[in-house]
Amino acid sequence: MTQTTAGVRMARFTVPDGCRMQAYRFALDPTPRQIRALESHCGAARFAFNHMLEFVIAVRDQRAAERSYDIPEDELTPAQGWSLPALRKVWNQRKEVHAPWWRENSKEAYNSGIDALSRALESWWKSKCGSRAGAAIGFPNYKSKHRSPQSVRFTTGTIRVEGDRHHITLPMLGRIHTYESTRKLVHHLDSGTARVLSATVQFEGGRWLCSLHTIVEVQEQPTTTRRNGHPVVGVDLGIKNLLVAATPDGTEVLRVAAPKPLNAALRRLHTLQRRAARRRGRWDPVNKSSCRPSRRWTRNHRQLTKAHARVRNIRRHELHRATSTLTSKHDVIVIEDLNVAGMFRNRKACLKGFNRSVGDAALGALRTQLSYKAERHHITLRIADRWFPSTQICSGCGARTKLPLKEREYRCGICGLVIDRDLNAAVNLARLGDAA
Repeated sequence: MTQTTAGVRMARFTVPDGCRMQAYRFALDPTPRQIRALESHCGAARFAFNHMLEFVIAVRDQRAAERSYDIPEDELTPAQGWSLPALRKVWNQRKEVHAPWWRENSKEAYNSGIDALSRALESWWKSKCGSRAGAAIGFPNYKSKHRSPQSVRFTTGTIRVEGDRHHITLPMLGRIHTYESTRKLVHHLDSGTARVLSATVQFEGGRWLCSLHTIVEVQEQPTTTRRNGHPVVGVDLGIKNLLVAATPDGTEVLRVAAPKPLNAALRRLHTLQRRAARRRGRWDPVNKSSCRPSRRWTRNHRQLTKAHARVRNIRRHELHRATSTLTSKHDVIVIEDLNVAGMFRNRKACLKGFNRSVGDAALGALRTQLSYKAERHHITLRIADRWFPSTQICSGCGARTKLPLKEREYRCGICGLVIDRDLNAAVNLARLGDAA
């Protein structure tokens, strides 16, 4: 297989000057009829993904078989391009035969599945060629009805946020009620400062959610919204205290305890997992084949999904509240460059509680939120070097003392300073931003 097989992707959308990309997500309250329509659209996207993946694999295997018979390259079966236009062209030629029911759903459902396949193939090829950063990406697998997330994306057609602030209109689905108000987005749309580009509907945590991707005009923030006398702060991240913010002179301005929602929900999660293990699920271990799960297993699995969704929602809420407080009150924020992924690697079994606490704190998501919120509020976010010893340096005299993780107080042997470990690190980080 040659690189030309991947084809040429369409040009990505570029954000106009003076605007930014922003997403608004709302929980939907669909009727039973709309739920069936949403499930049908998600199933259509999954079918288009699997069907075109099967076709791509068949063309690849056919070309490999022809090469084994020493057939010249110019006489081989034509290669199938992996770009969205190339895959969509083939789908339009095959849908009448292989999916005669395709008119029951919006064409955007099939387009979203084909687009997902195109992106997956592109990511796999770039990862194989070494031009993609991060972990290795494998060849795409078929999407399962029970294990794959249900999602569909709309880019054309009637995508509208109604003026009553509690309904969203989507193609072939009609007006869908939302649990929460859409007033913030409606305000931008009515004033002409925002435009909806696409809508993604997905089933997550036992409910349907709609994410509206928009471009919003950048507006200057009033000067009165960010004045508390501390323009520069350093932020130390941790698993006991989610974050500790301090000024260069040693004043602590914010301390947020780690919510630890997973730790609080472990008892219920363990109960639900044990209960599920005693019931007949989708896999028969005796015959080693798939089977129809019992109704009690299905109900228990739904409860388990909601329990995990509650943990995720609590974590997101606390992270958003902490990062919004920081970015709305300070001009310069300095954080440390933590290797969060490395904290999970090469750990012994005795440290599994530490690994769980690191994942429960979601330190990587906190940095991501600070990054885009700092840009939105027009403030400066500085990242300290990963090897900067913020915890080991004395904020009083500058001496270095190495502390084990279990010690929560910093005691300097030179000047005798006794200070909270996290506060000491935050002060040292703040001085980096003050010096710059």
